[in-house]
Amino acid sequence: MPSSKKYLLAFCLFFFFHTAFAQNAEKIAAINAKLSSEKTDSNRVMLLNDLFVQYREYDSAKAMEYVNQATSLAHKIGFDKGESLLLLNKGVFLNLNGENDEAEKLINQSLNIRVRINDFSGQGYCLRSLGNIQYDKNDYTKALEYYLAAAPKFEKANDLKGLSGDYIWVGNVFNEGLHQFNKAVEYFDKSLVLAKQLNDSSLMSYDYNNLGQAYYFAKNYDSALYYYRQSRQLKELLEDDRGLGNAFSNISNVFFDRKEYDSAAVYNTYAFNIRQKQNDKKGMATSYSNGANIYLQQKNYTAAFEDYNKAIALGNEIGFKEPVIESYNGLSQYYEIKGDTKLALEYYKKYKLANDSIFNSGISQQLSTLQTKYETTKKQQLINEQQFELTKKQYWIYGSAGLLALVCLLSYSYYRRYKLKQEKRLQVEVMRQQDLSTKAVIVAEENERRRIAADLHDGVGQMMSAAKMNLSAFENDIPFKDDQQKISFEKIINLVDESCKEIRSVSHQMMPNALLKSGLASAIKEFIDKIDTRVLKVNLHTEGLNERLDGNVETVLYRVIQECVNNVIKHSGANSLDISLIKDTDGIAATIEDNGKGFNITNKENIEGIGLKNIRSRIEFLKGTVDFDSSPGNGTLVAIHVPLV
Repeated sequence: MPSSKKYLLAFCLFFFFHTAFAQNAEKIAAINAKLSSEKTDSNRVMLLNDLFVQYREYDSAKAMEYVNQATSLAHKIGFDKGESLLLLNKGVFLNLNGENDEAEKLINQSLNIRVRINDFSGQGYCLRSLGNIQYDKNDYTKALEYYLAAAPKFEKANDLKGLSGDYIWVGNVFNEGLHQFNKAVEYFDKSLVLAKQLNDSSLMSYDYNNLGQAYYFAKNYDSALYYYRQSRQLKELLEDDRGLGNAFSNISNVFFDRKEYDSAAVYNTYAFNIRQKQNDKKGMATSYSNGANIYLQQKNYTAAFEDYNKAIALGNEIGFKEPVIESYNGLSQYYEIKGDTKLALEYYKKYKLANDSIFNSGISQQLSTLQTKYETTKKQQLINEQQFELTKKQYWIYGSAGLLALVCLLSYSYYRRYKLKQEKRLQVEVMRQQDLSTKAVIVAEENERRRIAADLHDGVGQMMSAAKMNLSAFENDIPFKDDQQKISFEKIINLVDESCKEIRSVSHQMMPNALLKSGLASAIKEFIDKIDTRVLKVNLHTEGLNERLDGNVETVLYRVIQECVNNVIKHSGANSLDISLIKDTDGIAATIEDNGKGFNITNKENIEGIGLKNIRSRIEFLKGTVDFDSSPGNGTLVAIHVPLV
């Protein structure tokens, strides 16, 4: 690569990193502002997790401080989902920094919580992360077991993003573990379809990177470089520095295999700088090994020797075998160039021993068996789904038939209900018309009483009063022949006076003033006071009638009690009558009880007389009830109850 291009690329990368760091600082400031005002503990947990995510790219110690705070708070408040997320994130972070054992422990703790709370998607992410730990140890058999265990969890949770990521790692096993590049591309393409369906740029960046890996191992360098560059563009847009470091490292590998060592060195340096800033020890070990290979080809043997040993030391420190194995092979070539065949052979043996320990025919067979098992499971699942669809169609047919029968039954039931409702409506209307008729009769009767009472009082009554006054005026002017004649005249005046009183009494009974002015209790008392106590002693008890009732209620009850009292006077031969009127929350209860001769209530002629019929019709008009209790020689009790609505 010409030096001017190198400097231009270096400047662009410096500008990108500076801008990304500034944007990261802005995000951190915004999260801290929210954290300072947030009161809800569960929200504080998630904000602390956000700070961990921001710092893990630049300051590992600060990132660990925040993730530990968040985990402790989540555990304290019983926020299971938050705690499991933090344990997983912390475990993944430690794995990237080479602390595999602690990472595995934390991820298993997260998995246990996710199992307990039935979080299937979370279980999938934990299983996949455990697979990644085994993948980094080059134990592809265990890695594939975890990945294939994760897939049905994502499917059950309908987590397409998780499933897409899982396909990437299954493809990685075929790519690097089995070297079945076509099979790897198949899985990467599956993942890419889901990523595009979700419009997930992050997933697409990983898919492009892994497709580049597959084509790189297949030695199709042009296709590999195309997909690596696609991945790099998305990583830059996403500000994913760790992913960008991987993209630069992969691009460096393509240039190395194309023997463009200067370009390979530039991209490897960019990758190393990013990884060193993030304390990505695995990435740093890989960059040391790749850089040493480049130096070896550039014949910078001292630098190559130093970087091979750095890669071996760091790889052994974190248990990351791949750069160690690659460096053993490189040192074998280095000593061969230097003419030290003994050391060259020693390092070649180390390389073969380590390489054969992670990949042999037995492991390949195990991986193939796992793949076959997975494919068989998927086929069985497809058969089960088809069987389910067939069963569902049968149920649909049966259900449709049942639904049709139910619709017919409901239609008939609806028709019956409609018919009954119409009959009830007709019945209600008939009762309403009966009520209106009864009310009209009662109103007409009361109006006629008022008219007759007014005519008696204002017409006949006034005329009789005038006649009495005129007769009294003539009394002194008439010369009576004898005392007998005068006595006869005075009798005439007395008869006229009695007639006036009778007219007034009749008019008041027909429409008593007390009922109009003072209410039911006063009207009944006034009516009773006119009864000769020598003939019939009446005891009246009233309760709760301090306030006026509805006009219709007062009028009807007055007429009914008046009718009952008149019946006692006319027919019972009683000398004592008890009347009780009580108003409470249920309505008005009235009883009229005498000690007369009584009657046989089983005799229809007695019970269906005009007087009793009038009483019944009036009380029914008020939606009340009336009962008669009588027998010969035991008096009569009339019990009335009228509800007040």
